[in-house]
Amino acid sequence: MMKIGLVSPYDYSHPGGVIYHVSYLAHHFHLMGHDVKIIAPVRRKSVRYFDEEVTPVGRPIPIPYGGTTARIALSPWLPYQVRRVLDREKFQIIHLHEPFIPMLCLSTLIESKSINVGTFHACHEKSSLYWLNRSTMSKLGAKLHGKIAVSKPARDYISKYLTADYRIIPNGVDIHHFCPDGPTIDQFKDGRLNILFVGRLEERKGVGDLIRACSLVKKDFPNFRLIIAGPGLMLRLQYKTMAKMLLADRAVFTHYVTFDDLPKYYRTADIFCAPATGGESFGMVLVEAMASGTPVVATDIPGYASVLTHGQEGLLARPNNPRSVADCLLKLLNDRQLRLSMAERGVATANKYCWENVSRQVVDYYTSISSDLKG
Repeated sequence: MMKIGLVSPYDYSHPGGVIYHVSYLAHHFHLMGHDVKIIAPVRRKSVRYFDEEVTPVGRPIPIPYGGTTARIALSPWLPYQVRRVLDREKFQIIHLHEPFIPMLCLSTLIESKSINVGTFHACHEKSSLYWLNRSTMSKLGAKLHGKIAVSKPARDYISKYLTADYRIIPNGVDIHHFCPDGPTIDQFKDGRLNILFVGRLEERKGVGDLIRACSLVKKDFPNFRLIIAGPGLMLRLQYKTMAKMLLADRAVFTHYVTFDDLPKYYRTADIFCAPATGGESFGMVLVEAMASGTPVVATDIPGYASVLTHGQEGLLARPNNPRSVADCLLKLLNDRQLRLSMAERGVATANKYCWENVSRQVVDYYTSISSDLKG
């Protein structure tokens, strides 16, 4: 049994990719018999995803970063708070997610006397934050005994600023939660074929390109519905206005969809579409859709191409190109058998990313690092 501290720089009460990753790791480590605690800034202390134990450190505030909003803690008291937690818990392994995001993870890495492992989740074209702090990253990077990237694109991104040997261990998917069998949304099962988008309403997610693509689709295949599911206020009115002008009654906008309801949306969809323009390290929504038995149309960006093979689980379109997205959508809309065969292959591919496999890979990596350090 190991005593493991999982550290997230992001608000634990605000669901997101890194938060789900940390919560699932904690859950599966606990099932393996390890003693696990999560350290994170928390706005609402009552939020839990399983039965995990969370130690709140810092109060998160929203900071615009990389085309999205990062909810992180910024306080001069954080190093002191972190030191108290580490002195009390005496973790064998401290696993930091996005180790160089200010300032909880940075404070933990500086104060830690344990074996330190870092997972790098992000993938952007460039980072001014990392570029300005290359020398600091190099010094602190020496304190990371193990370095994980969730994909090759994530590894290539962080390697620009911190040269090291990275172990690639992907994100995981809950194949018991996201699965083909289960309830759907009755109101959308009316004979129209459903095209689904899931994600934040941000420019880099490509919602505008998807709406334009669907306006091209309707000329040859009018019997469809576009369902746009996700949070976001800044661009919502713009996208809704665009959809009304170009698609009339063929577009439906929801707000934030809960984790419990998300599989219903994937199962209701005939095609899942993710037309992001970049900045995706892995493509978690693609794997969730595949696990749910839904064929995928996505853009051919590194993070998406790392989990989906063109012509197998779905189709890859050119990014920033509504015509290319429309052509891929039309190919699937007009071929039910192709949709079914891609859905079947998608389920098989998604099973490789199940959390049981991913968490075991992480524990094996911990064990390997510990043995090397002893040895």
